[in-house]
Amino acid sequence: MTDTAPRVAMVAGEASGDLLAGLLLDGVQARWPAATAHGIGGPQMARRGFAAWWPSERLAVHGYSIEVFRRLRELLAIRKQLRTRLLAERPDVFIGVDAPDFNLGLEADLRAAGIPTVHFVCPSIWAWRADRVEKIRKSAGHVLCIFPFEPELLARHGIAATYVGHPLASVIPEVPDRAGARAHLGLSDADDVLAILPGSRSSEVQYIAPAFFQAAALLRQTRPKLRMVVPAVPALHARIEQVAREQGVADLLQIVTGQSHTVLAACDATLIASGSATLEAALFKRPMVIGYHMHPLSWWLMKRKQLQPWVGLPNILCGEFVVPELIQDAATPQALCDATLQWFVAKAQHPATIAALEQRFSALHASLRRDTSQLAADAIEKILATAPAV
Repeated sequence: MTDTAPRVAMVAGEASGDLLAGLLLDGVQARWPAATAHGIGGPQMARRGFAAWWPSERLAVHGYSIEVFRRLRELLAIRKQLRTRLLAERPDVFIGVDAPDFNLGLEADLRAAGIPTVHFVCPSIWAWRADRVEKIRKSAGHVLCIFPFEPELLARHGIAATYVGHPLASVIPEVPDRAGARAHLGLSDADDVLAILPGSRSSEVQYIAPAFFQAAALLRQTRPKLRMVVPAVPALHARIEQVAREQGVADLLQIVTGQSHTVLAACDATLIASGSATLEAALFKRPMVIGYHMHPLSWWLMKRKQLQPWVGLPNILCGEFVVPELIQDAATPQALCDATLQWFVAKAQHPATIAALEQRFSALHASLRRDTSQLAADAIEKILATAPAV
């Protein structure tokens, strides 16, 4: 199998999964230039020649339960159609990228039919939902892990896994080009700049953006010269502009399409929705305030299964509250404003506080930096070499 170009099926949900899958495809195509890939994906994957049968944004849901239930029929229909097609075409390997609620069930069916399955990004069984271990063992023939402690944890449960590093740790420079990013966005070196990232899902914009934008208005009252930049996911740009108008802050914000990395490189601090973007902010060595809000029932269900006191990835990986988290009822506009303001006070009056946080994030960056594309391709090659013909 390894002597020929593999036929790879993949499913990636949301913008973060699309980015991770695109980097994985780099390794696959470097190893097998004629490899083909198809399934569900986004623009990053498409740039690598991926054939998307459905766009990844169709899988984007918010919260633990309520939003999923609202779209359950649609999601199940997509998965059923995809399963039928994959069982008929029988790819050489299926790689589910994140989206565990969608992918693990699909992987179980494909694996039972003899198709090798790989899950890229270990579900956060160490943070919450430890009950997922059995489902992972049944579904994934191999797990590609982005955090160094995960393979040992999975091995205790009889699940084969490989640490491949976090792809973003190699993509994001160790020392970001702040001056270049600011020039690109029309910002000066002397500006105080806040990046506002209210999430990459439609329902995150619904639940989170209003409070973030109200906090922005309060911040501008305190610091009239503060520049605030919002990198909007392309599909949500119009919606974010609408929320900004509804909150009366459209004139206060510089809303750009995409460019989240440029905005993070340019900013002094960020007000950011909990999720993978918080790790990106940490890799850019930026102080942050993590905020999140969801449907009350979704929050109640999630809270019951939480295993650690932290929600944000930087705090989870550092094992302490290195940056503030304001979640659910605590995420009021005033609280978000006050917490964010403290980083700008520290910048002016306590630079050692900022320097200590940057050092902490630099050490985290080093621990996550590996040649992810190559390591993932190595693992996939071994899986293909030992898999029976499909």
